[in-house]
Amino acid sequence: MYFVARGVSHFAMMVARTAQSRWGRKERPPLPRDITAVKTFMPANSFSPAETSIEFSGVTYSVNGTPYRARSHSGLARERSEKTLVADITLAIGAAETVVLLGRSGSGKTTLLRLINRMLEPTAGKVLVQGRATTDWNPFELRRGIGYVIQEAGLFPHFTVAENIALVPTLEKWDGRRIATRVAELLELVGLGGEEFASRYPRQLSGGQRQRVGVARALAADPQILLMDEPFGALDPVTRAELQREFGALAKRLGKTIVFVTHDLREALLLASRIVLLQGGKMVASETPQNFLQLGHPEVRAFAASLGGEFTVKENGAAGMGGTREGAAGHAGGAENA
Repeated sequence: MYFVARGVSHFAMMVARTAQSRWGRKERPPLPRDITAVKTFMPANSFSPAETSIEFSGVTYSVNGTPYRARSHSGLARERSEKTLVADITLAIGAAETVVLLGRSGSGKTTLLRLINRMLEPTAGKVLVQGRATTDWNPFELRRGIGYVIQEAGLFPHFTVAENIALVPTLEKWDGRRIATRVAELLELVGLGGEEFASRYPRQLSGGQRQRVGVARALAADPQILLMDEPFGALDPVTRAELQREFGALAKRLGKTIVFVTHDLREALLLASRIVLLQGGKMVASETPQNFLQLGHPEVRAFAASLGGEFTVKENGAAGMGGTREGAAGHAGGAENA
């Protein structure tokens, strides 16, 4: 697993816990292979995977809010409000599928992502990863099978690029030769091949290069699941467009199960094999890019209106202005700066 938390300090804490768990237990069991077939959960969704990698079954996640009424010196308990971040989510994500969670800020996209790797636990319902409820997994075991990429990559500033990528294999006690080989493979994979990048520190890299290293680190232990929380959102438009194109090709090559969070419909159309639209913590649409823009739901229409022009999606999944994938990525990047 590769795990990157929000912020270096929080990630360091979690890595320390992971290391403690790894060194204080017996060898972990292999991930279960008996993945069962699932049904289609949304009438508008034609996707019917033969294997399910991730499944949400009636999942709700709520948190206690701040007191909305207090009675001082009365001895009466304060009444508290409860806020539901996601409600009654039922969704199956197939092996090797790239599902993009699309929605406005506060719609529950990142909450769903954090429920997958047990950073959060559902208030109701179950989240299953490879046929097993997340609450039945040891959280550190679970996260070793999941790569996590966020904005700005979250690299350790005092580690070189090679050391950042090698972090999880080192915790997993890979031998030095195997680690060195894996680091070199991944740097080549993300377009940073050569010793000049391996020995650099994050401060010596551009934003796009740091994000490439973040992707490489997420893939270091060869996880079957990759979670990506708006990984390209902080980049300049040109770099973002380049990475979108590169990642789209990389996703097809690797065959991983990818859950990708964005608020950008252009990015979703470009990268997804399926788009799941969230509104107010509820799932309102689940459709392929080819059919998504044809849906009549008001929230779909609102996102479609943000395109501001003719936008087409080809049968092979390529999306673009004027029918080209390159045009889509360029337009998506430029729109971020508009």
